[in-house]
Amino acid sequence: MTSREILYLHGFASSGASGTVEILRKAFLGTGAHDRVKVVAPDIPVDPTEALPMLRALVEKDQPALIVGTSMGAMYAQQFHGFERICVNPCFTLSKKYDILHVGKHLWLNRRQDGAREFHVTKETVRHFAEMEARQFDGVDEVDQLFCHGLFGDADAICLPERATFERYYPGCSRLFPGGHRLNAELVHHVLIPAIRELGVF
Repeated sequence: MTSREILYLHGFASSGASGTVEILRKAFLGTGAHDRVKVVAPDIPVDPTEALPMLRALVEKDQPALIVGTSMGAMYAQQFHGFERICVNPCFTLSKKYDILHVGKHLWLNRRQDGAREFHVTKETVRHFAEMEARQFDGVDEVDQLFCHGLFGDADAICLPERATFERYYPGCSRLFPGGHRLNAELVHHVLIPAIRELGVF
């Protein structure tokens, strides 16, 4: 049976309990089991040496029909070659964005399943991101280019410059939308959901 699952990967300091996830679940609820789409949204560990293996295991187990990632989550999503994926405002250089990924205590922006309210970034965390970022486009080929789609907010001061990198590996596979870095309900309804439906995977 063909998978009817969307795997959603959240951004830095967020969680699987974001507003975007709830909107997606309602939008793809369907009228019954035959047309319902399951939206899976795990809490991603802080350190990529934990996060990437966890996500690889989840993708291998679930074989989702579509992977959607935003910001940091889009950086992870890009790496799942062979799977249909949408990368929204991907942050491919998080280790260099010191105002975001800085050493010290951070607060979670959304409720986490383990109840944690804060987390810590260490020098090792930053180093691990830098090491992963150096290898994140390994394995991209002409076939895989057909499966990866980029959405970039035209007012995104954080990650719009990353579009040039995306286009280098996925030429002609990105487009702009009117908006900033963070998705709000309007952008989810009028940009992300139509982009998902356009793919025709459900």
